Amino acid sequence: MDELSIRIAGEAGQGMQTIGEVLCRMFKSAGYHVFANQDYMSRIRGGNNYFQVRIGSKPVYTLRNNPDIIISLDKASVSLHKNDLAAGGILIVDKNKSGVTENDAALMDVPLSAMAMQAAGKELFINSVACGVIAGLTGVGIDFLEDVIRKVFSAKPADVIDGNIASVKKGFEFAQNDLKSVRFVVTAGGARANLLMTATDAMVLSAIKAGCKFYSAYPMSPSTGIMTGLAGYAGAFGIRVEQAEDEIAAINMIIGASFCGARSMAATSGGGFALMVEGLSLAGMTETPVVVVVAQRPGPATGFPTRTEQADLDFILSSGHGEFARVLYAPGSIEEAFYLTGKAFNIAEKYQVPVIILTDQHLAECYRDTGMLDQDKIRAERSIISKEESARIKDYRRYALTGSGISPRAIPSWISDPVYADSDEHTEEGHITEDAAVRVKMVEKRLYKKMSALENDLEEPVTGNIEGAKVVLMGFGSTLGSLREVCRILEGKAGFVHLPQVWPFPKNKLMRILKGAGNIITVENNAGGQLAKLLRRETGINVSGSILKFDGRPFDLDNLTEQVKEYLK
Repeated sequence: MDELSIRIAGEAGQGMQTIGEVLCRMFKSAGYHVFANQDYMSRIRGGNNYFQVRIGSKPVYTLRNNPDIIISLDKASVSLHKNDLAAGGILIVDKNKSGVTENDAALMDVPLSAMAMQAAGKELFINSVACGVIAGLTGVGIDFLEDVIRKVFSAKPADVIDGNIASVKKGFEFAQNDLKSVRFVVTAGGARANLLMTATDAMVLSAIKAGCKFYSAYPMSPSTGIMTGLAGYAGAFGIRVEQAEDEIAAINMIIGASFCGARSMAATSGGGFALMVEGLSLAGMTETPVVVVVAQRPGPATGFPTRTEQADLDFILSSGHGEFARVLYAPGSIEEAFYLTGKAFNIAEKYQVPVIILTDQHLAECYRDTGMLDQDKIRAERSIISKEESARIKDYRRYALTGSGISPRAIPSWISDPVYADSDEHTEEGHITEDAAVRVKMVEKRLYKKMSALENDLEEPVTGNIEGAKVVLMGFGSTLGSLREVCRILEGKAGFVHLPQVWPFPKNKLMRILKGAGNIITVENNAGGQLAKLLRRETGINVSGSILKFDGRPFDLDNLTEQVKEYLK
């Protein structure tokens, strides 16, 4: 086989994430390329969740709809997932434990609970037994699995580690001896030296490398991983992580910290960002650089708290009252999340504007193997007057009118004279004014000049297989993986354009790329075709159609490929 998909399904609290993490690490260590996604409900116990792992001999960037192996940890999962099983696939269930009585050729009764009791004396170890079974079915050596178990449970007592080791061996032996007729062997693809991480991990590491020293947020899925990630490194890198009482406080805190010279960041989701927009305008008026991550989930209101969507594009582009420059990045991969987060801090400081990084639950929480990330590409490029030069400044004007629209910025405590800043319209010195002529000049400075200057730092659209393609798929953010793999399947027939930066909109570059293109189809996780409308507004280009998905789930390779084929007929 070239690839294999495995789904572990059950109630919240049964440990699907633990199994998933162990399997991801095991397969990567054995040399397979890995992509894994989670589908979970907004509850601590009960319901139905699953963790799905896809491995391949070549890099894999998205999920498949039909897993080859399903492990059901409860009775409900059998009926919920059995129709998704791929042809020739198997569904593993512990009949004695789950109470499943039906007979089906694809349904395999594996005594997971009994093996856990035999190996470690507790049903708690059922997850490790399941991992052992998977290792046996896929031909992965038990040594890889044992090594991963020791690392995953390294902080646990010795008896817990020993129990897990005994359990994986028990499951492995069962697969080797009792399931001899069932094998799913995939050729390894040389991914052993790669990293295994999520886009959230990448953003955390990049923020640290870019010199982030203050982070404030109110926990809101799926952005919370950034807070916990930075908090874990806070002591080692001298970062202050503050859990604010709400999102209004969070953005005002990072504005204050940035005003004093600390590189600052916040993260939230749509509902939290709605509370931040007045603060965003304050950053625009005071020309204070801040970085805000918006990890989208479905709305309106609380929506689907643990699901994914791309429906906040219009909202973020027009967020905040009044008109001022801002930058909006939309990374579509772990690599882009890493490099664009570092760039966000430098661009925010260089142009003294808010920079927003748009992600979503799918991108933020999916695991994938990736090559080593180039840390040298992330450098803290400070755009602040030095302390020595600040001490010599007389008549400091924080909002001085310049040809570029960028005023000199110093740390207030380094200036001998008072420094004035206000949310009202102000003069070059920062004093409140209602002068009409000054107002016009300040708006031109904050909007026209900065937007013009930002054109020099645009992130280029990413393209693939454009030449001669009958259909050009276009997307932003987390759809990149699906676009890339669909075009690989439909080689010569479909190409793609991905936007890692949505604002300022790269209209001139896009018009050159799309000139003469046939069917342009946007692929979007929203109901309104927001990217298609933005493309038409900024370039005058009309798309031939939009493939939209707004059920709270990401695109999968199989269904998207079939929908694209309709445009090729």
